[in-house]
Amino acid sequence: SVDLQEGKPHLVLGLLWQIIRIGLFAQIDLQHNPGLVQLLQEGEVLEDLLKLSPEEILLRWVNYHLEKAGSPRRIQNLGTDIKDSEAYMCLLNQIASPDRGVDLGPLNEKDPERRAELMLQNADKLACRVFVTPQVVVDGNSRLNTAFVANLFNTWPALDVPEEAAEILDTLGEFEETREEKTFRNWMNSLGVDPYVNHLFSDLSDGLVLFNMYDAVKPGVVDWDCVHEPPFKQMGGRYQKIENCNYAVELGQTMKFSLVGIGGQDISNGNKTLTLALVWQLMRAYTLALLHNLKGSEGPIKDREIVDWVNATLQEAGKQTSLSSFQDPGISTSHVVLDLIDAIKPGSINYTNVHGGTNPDERSSNAKYAISMARKIGARVYAFPEDLVEVKPKMVLTVFACLMATGLKNKV
Repeated sequence: SVDLQEGKPHLVLGLLWQIIRIGLFAQIDLQHNPGLVQLLQEGEVLEDLLKLSPEEILLRWVNYHLEKAGSPRRIQNLGTDIKDSEAYMCLLNQIASPDRGVDLGPLNEKDPERRAELMLQNADKLACRVFVTPQVVVDGNSRLNTAFVANLFNTWPALDVPEEAAEILDTLGEFEETREEKTFRNWMNSLGVDPYVNHLFSDLSDGLVLFNMYDAVKPGVVDWDCVHEPPFKQMGGRYQKIENCNYAVELGQTMKFSLVGIGGQDISNGNKTLTLALVWQLMRAYTLALLHNLKGSEGPIKDREIVDWVNATLQEAGKQTSLSSFQDPGISTSHVVLDLIDAIKPGSINYTNVHGGTNPDERSSNAKYAISMARKIGARVYAFPEDLVEVKPKMVLTVFACLMATGLKNKV
C-alpha cells in the first residue's frame, strides 16, 4: 500500500490493469455466453473449454470468426499478430450487422498506422473504439489489444447457440467451479503466483504453482534445482510434470502435511479430492505462518490459540459473544465475527445493520456484512459469506486467523 501511495508507476499500472481485466473478463464464460460451445475443437469436451483462460478463449473467438469469414489468417497472440490490422478488419466485418456499414476497404491502405486508424473508424461504427489508438495497434501492445478484443467480444460476440448445444450445456453443472475451489484459486492469485491460476486442477498439474505456494509459506524451502521448468520436452514432458508433483508431495511431507495416499501422479492427473487436500493444507500453513511471524511464538500456532485469542479479545472489548471452536453453531449468525471486527477496530460495526440471525435471510445478510467489514479493516479474507452461514470449519478457521493477524498488526 505504501508503494501505491508513493505512486510507483509499474505498480499503479499493474493494479489498474487487474481491475480492468476483472471487469472485461467477467462475462467471458459459458454461463453468460452459451454460444462459446461453438469454440470447441474436434475431440474436445466441455471441460476442455472450461480450462481455458479468458485470453485463450478470446484467441479462439477471433480465429473462429476469421475462419467463418473465409480468411486464411490465424493469430497466436494479441500483440505482434495483429499489428497489421488485417485480422482486426476481417473480425469486425464478420461480427458486425450489415446495417453498421463496416467494410474491408482499410485493407487497401499500405501504411500500417493509417490502416489502423481506418480499422478503428470501423470499430467506432460498432461503438467499440476504446482502449487502443492506431499507434497502440501498430506497436502490438498486448494488454491494451486484449482489452480492445474483450470489449468487442462483450458487445458483439456473434456466437449462435447450436441446437445440439443444449445437450452439452446440460452437463455444465458437473464442471462448474465449487465455492471451495474458487476460494483457493483466488487466494493463490492474490499472492501473485506465476502462472496465473484460471482452472485449479489443470493449472496445478505441472507443480509450478504449488512450488510458488510452498515458497510463500516457507521462503527457501523449494530447491529450484530439483524443479523442471517450462518449456517441457515434447517427449518426456508428461513425466517431468509428474516428477514436479512428486517433489511437491515430498515438500508437503517435510512440512508435516497429512498426505497419506496422495502421490504426484494424482496431482498431475487433476484428482480433485486429493488436490484439494494438499491445497487446503498449504492455505492453512500459509495463514498460520503469518500468525506465527506476527506473534513471534517459538512453535507453530495451534487452532486452540486462535480460539483463545478471539475470546480474550472479545472479553477485553466487553462483548458478550464467544467462540468454542471453528464448528461452533453460533457462527452461522456471524455475531461473533462482527463483534470481533468491532473489538479489533472499535466503532467499525454499525449494529443497526446487524440482524438477529433467526432466519436464512438474516444470517445471509449478517455474513455478507461481516465479510465486507473484515476486508474493510484490512483482513485478507478469502472465504465467502456462505461459509459462515453453513459453518464450514476450514473456511471459518481462515476468517478468524486473518482477523487475528489484523488484530496483532494493529498492536505492533
